[in-house]
Amino acid sequence: MKTSDIEALIITKQVAKIPIDKQKIEGSIKAANLWLEEAKKNLEAGALRSCMIASYLSMFHSARAILFSDGFRDKTHYGVARYLDMIYAKRGLLEKNWVELLDYYREVRHNNQYWPSMGNNEEETIEAIKTAERFIERMSKLLAKKNEYKN
Repeated sequence: MKTSDIEALIITKQVAKIPIDKQKIEGSIKAANLWLEEAKKNLEAGALRSCMIASYLSMFHSARAILFSDGFRDKTHYGVARYLDMIYAKRGLLEKNWVELLDYYREVRHNNQYWPSMGNNEEETIEAIKTAERFIERMSKLLAKKNEYKN
């Protein structure tokens, strides 16, 4: 018997099944926007590492909203990207580049958090903010489209 993509994610402890909770969905989108504002403030203050971390977290939280809307929660940051890839990109419901961007910025966040000497330049942080804005917009569109089918 072939293991489904969802079962594989659960077995490997990347995601866990939970009841669908509208408050979690809305809270995650709100968190995404708060982290985006935090990223912008960090850029203005010249806190480039913090800007990169906050930019990634805004993407992460908007992606989490998708999981919450399906009745799942992440167990790892890596699991969020794998979920989007296996459940949405693989089925043509989300462009693969969004998963790749989430993975890329997850690694950037990790390096900034655990290897602070690596650093970033201002151009990279500006691009991270722009990417985060587009990412939140794309996840919001995906959520809206999912809600169209539910109604």
